[in-house]
Amino acid sequence: MSRSFDAIIIGAGQAGPSLAGRLTAAGMKVALIERKYLGGTCVNTGCMPTKAMVASAYAAHLARRAGDYGVSVGREIAIDMKKVHARAAKITLDSRSGLENWLTGMENCTVIRGHARFVDPHTVNVGGETLSAQRIFINVGGRAARPDMPGIDHVKVLDNTDMVALDQVPRHLVVVGGSYVGLEFAQMFRRFGAEVTVVEKGPRLVSREDDDVAATIKHILEREGIAIRLDAECIRFEQYGDEIRVGLHCEREPRDVLGSHVLLAVGRRPNTDDLGLEEVGIARDARGFIRVDDHLATNIEGVFALGDCNGRGAFTHTAYNDFEIVAANLLDRESRKVSDRVPGYALYIDPPLGRAAMSEAEARKAGLPVLVGTRPMTRVGRAVEKGETLGFMKVVANAETGKILGAAILGTGGDEAIHGILDAINAGTQYRDLQWAVPIHPTVSELIPTVIGAMQ
Repeated sequence: MSRSFDAIIIGAGQAGPSLAGRLTAAGMKVALIERKYLGGTCVNTGCMPTKAMVASAYAAHLARRAGDYGVSVGREIAIDMKKVHARAAKITLDSRSGLENWLTGMENCTVIRGHARFVDPHTVNVGGETLSAQRIFINVGGRAARPDMPGIDHVKVLDNTDMVALDQVPRHLVVVGGSYVGLEFAQMFRRFGAEVTVVEKGPRLVSREDDDVAATIKHILEREGIAIRLDAECIRFEQYGDEIRVGLHCEREPRDVLGSHVLLAVGRRPNTDDLGLEEVGIARDARGFIRVDDHLATNIEGVFALGDCNGRGAFTHTAYNDFEIVAANLLDRESRKVSDRVPGYALYIDPPLGRAAMSEAEARKAGLPVLVGTRPMTRVGRAVEKGETLGFMKVVANAETGKILGAAILGTGGDEAIHGILDAINAGTQYRDLQWAVPIHPTVSELIPTVIGAMQ
């Protein structure tokens, strides 16, 4: 059996359903193929369930600090992990259900369940049926990487998908990987009551951030009792009774960590190894990401790659922007490019880190004349009033052109306040212009003109 469509979308992550909506609205007949859950990583195992769990962890943390605010809640704060899990799961299921209702009710859209594999550059096979279209959009996302570490196949190692399904508090959670995913789970489960150790191969946490940002994040986590083990150059695993022994060094004095649970959070890999891409000549790089140009087109005419699988962004918002770029270029006769995108993201520990564009280190490495302004969160009235003064703000600008190069806001509300900088960079606003803004008091954003005024 075979069917023809105007467009085929492989994968129902962030970019796929919205693209289906635009294409069908333009009168196209679209097939949307999904082999597992609609919504992709964000809805099912990423943003939505993890941020719901972060919110529960924050509630526990705040309850323990209630006395600081003159509020009495009793001596002991109890965690019902089954309720935490159920709450996060409901948010996921509600979102997935809403997405399914939208897609299945979409005129000219056919939702097909199953695994797609390319037969030729414009034909895929799904469960024995062939589907063809002149335009195919690959939106298959990614999954947790599992590198070949000594002993990894002889112990039970968890990934982010396993963690959001966990309905118990580990006695001791060992997090292998000191970056964004690992640190969010580390703080979250520490606040749920687990003993937590973070093991990082490098000399510091979150290696892509500036040294001062990384050091402050380490300080924040250690204040809550999380043990940080850096420079673990030879990580290995061994079953030790009911525990898992995580080895840190090979030649130096042995230092091991015993944990009841181990989370492996050392990066992501694209879901591109079982699509038959190599058989039809769709190019990938050495890590498996599909190669795309500035308009998200692959080397095969009419075939595009969007979202995590193209290596041009690893976030829900960049995947959605991929959809916007493709839709604008195909349907609105525009010429939008990935290279025009100003990168921004957040690390959702508490307090969160909001990041926009270049770091100070990146700017200096590029040889740019740099101005830097910083202020501690202890100077932010909103942070003082909330009793959450950890962290600092930093803005980086080009000393010659006045162009804002980037910013980091590590502090309460940092994930929201950073958008003022992102918007200014997108609009081409010079840093001096921001100095004369009149922000609302009391907010976190109100200190941005002060930071700008102190740049040197």
